[in-house]
Amino acid sequence: MDDLGRMDSPIHRIDARAKIIATAAFVLAVMSFPRYEVSALMPLFAYPFALIAVGNLPAGYLLKKVAVAAPFALFVGIFNPLLDRQPMGMIGPVAISGGWFSFASIMVRFTLTVSAALALVACTGIHRLCAGLKMLGLPSPFVVQLLFLYRYFFVIGDEGLRMLRAAEMRSTGARTLAFQTYGTLIGHLLVRSMDRAQRIYRSMVSRGFDGEVRLLRREAPGWRDVAFACGWIAFFAFARSWDLAEFVGRWLSRGPS
Repeated sequence: MDDLGRMDSPIHRIDARAKIIATAAFVLAVMSFPRYEVSALMPLFAYPFALIAVGNLPAGYLLKKVAVAAPFALFVGIFNPLLDRQPMGMIGPVAISGGWFSFASIMVRFTLTVSAALALVACTGIHRLCAGLKMLGLPSPFVVQLLFLYRYFFVIGDEGLRMLRAAEMRSTGARTLAFQTYGTLIGHLLVRSMDRAQRIYRSMVSRGFDGEVRLLRREAPGWRDVAFACGWIAFFAFARSWDLAEFVGRWLSRGPS
């Protein structure tokens, strides 16, 4: 994601604050739709698709990231068809319950919001993104924690993989480790992480760190940045007020005059 954030494209050159505001408005618009709405959400795919296309981002790579988090959304909505059995529509002779509509709506919302968030990070970079959050007025502790979480998540992940490989090499040929072994590994990883965090913090304090995120330069957003944010927000408001999918469907069914 850092490499993608350093690319040069029209989307990458947009001010981070404009992209953050537009993405936040996008998430609010997506989450404001009724629980059974599915088709009206489809036009909103234009936003993440535009970020990916104009930013020259690898769609397959981002799709894999979305798929990794998909089981969480699947677990949230998988029981809806069992709990909500009120018929809401028909597909031929088969009645479709409201639970299936709400389940489909959850999955569409998840895909929209996660893909937009990933595209935002990929076309901005974590450092520019955090700088934009800071300039928008978010508290410094939140911004610092976000930076540290992103930077050291991979360090802790590598440490966990090394511990797992060491345990497998000492397992005397067993194909799988015992459940108690995983619990012990997690406990040791937690202790090592806390110890590493203390050492890093003491090292940073000795070098003058006081909890503030300081920016090398502050730039005022230009007219392109303002147009980007305002244009997308207007589109989200329009898509929320009118069912664009239904309008296009009716137009296609009539055919051009």
